[in-house]
Amino acid sequence: MIKGDATDPKGLINEAYRIDGITYGECRSIFLDWALAVPVDADTSTMIRALIERHAAADNGTDSHPMTTVLHEGLTGMAAPRRRGGWRSRAR
Repeated sequence: MIKGDATDPKGLINEAYRIDGITYGECRSIFLDWALAVPVDADTSTMIRALIERHAAADNGTDSHPMTTVLHEGLTGMAAPRRRGGWRSRAR
């Protein structure tokens, strides 16, 4: 089992950066697994920023690694959460 830390509890993001030839789709799947392992009350945007900062050196500051792209998308995608569904969305 891979051990992580507070920002990467299972070490999933760290491992993604170590996999040669990893694809964008695989990184998105790993990111989802990471998100599910993070405690509900955690400040995920702060955690994602810390992960980007930590792995920037591994990415040589180029933002070319697909996980770096996914992490940046995770920050922007979380900016405006909306509730979907409920009685107002149902057809009358």
